[in-house]
Amino acid sequence: MKIAGFGVEEWLNKWEKSATYDISQSTIASMAMNEALSLDGKDGEDFYKILDQQKMNYGWIEGSPDFKQEVSNLYQDISPDNILQTNGATGANHLALYALIEPGDHIISEYPSYQQLYDIPKSLGAHVDYWHIHEDQNWYPDIDELKSLMRPDTKMICLNNANNPTGTLLDETFLKQVVELAKQSGAYVLVDEVYLPLVHSEEFVSIVDLYDKGIATNSLSKTYSMPGIRVGWTASNTAVADLFRKYRDYTMICCGVFNDAMAVYILKHRDQVLDRNRKLVLNNLKIYKDWIASEPRASVVMPQAVSTSFPKLDIPEDIETFCIRLLKEQGVLLVPGTRFDMPGHVRLGYCADESTLREGLNRLSTFMRQYD
Repeated sequence: MKIAGFGVEEWLNKWEKSATYDISQSTIASMAMNEALSLDGKDGEDFYKILDQQKMNYGWIEGSPDFKQEVSNLYQDISPDNILQTNGATGANHLALYALIEPGDHIISEYPSYQQLYDIPKSLGAHVDYWHIHEDQNWYPDIDELKSLMRPDTKMICLNNANNPTGTLLDETFLKQVVELAKQSGAYVLVDEVYLPLVHSEEFVSIVDLYDKGIATNSLSKTYSMPGIRVGWTASNTAVADLFRKYRDYTMICCGVFNDAMAVYILKHRDQVLDRNRKLVLNNLKIYKDWIASEPRASVVMPQAVSTSFPKLDIPEDIETFCIRLLKEQGVLLVPGTRFDMPGHVRLGYCADESTLREGLNRLSTFMRQYD
């Protein structure tokens, strides 16, 4: 099996620990343990009492009953039995693709988006057609293009909603059009849903609440600010969940007793986490909008209160070279758009802590003044 290098991950693996002002990430500023465990107002006292009694064995292989119930509550009509815990959303995407895609299958993938969603199918021998997103259409793909790509044997359509790196949310009306086209060939629709818009969240709808052959993947890494516990999940119909179980046994055993317990705690305090993150996102989004308005060399299709964005920089230099020099000379980290096959753009994660964002943007502007 051959697979392309994972562009964004290779970049971050090489450079993120060198950054002083990391505004490249798509997570809403991660919580420290003491902050997370203060959500219950007891500084984790009850959490640690429970954890102290837990044996550090494998624990619940598919995720604890509490975990499955809390996750199922995020959907309209998905049984806890159809929730499978995974090693982050990357593990969830890998599981879904590994279980369902075979050599010769026809896959349509939103492009660019999270690289797993097109390069894993390629590595499994599938034929992948790209369904392009368009900056002049607010980073939406064109539904007519999807119609032209569909074949009678199309096996799966892969989406990232909201999109990484652009932060664009595909609304319910659009997704229903995708579902109607998928039904023509009986295609699965796999949607990586790790980014929830924190304003007008009611505009988000999960694919599993629209389509029986929809598969949702998600995690606590982005919207919930807990990437360190590496907990994600798949949500699907019963037949697909049963198929996933077989393949899951080959890819992981469990996420671990501690990680499961922390995931349950975060999900039980979901309202407090989202309240914390909504305030952070709205505050930082205003800072970011003001910066864009005052920076002549930057423009962007604003994300919908989603933690990632994809501005275009007006600079007469290769974007990857620019980003390396920016890091080395100013300590500011961005992800160059070349890592998403979109030169001229950068992924800018505006949901770092406020001081990092402000200084990172100031230094980015200062650095771009060299071209004036």
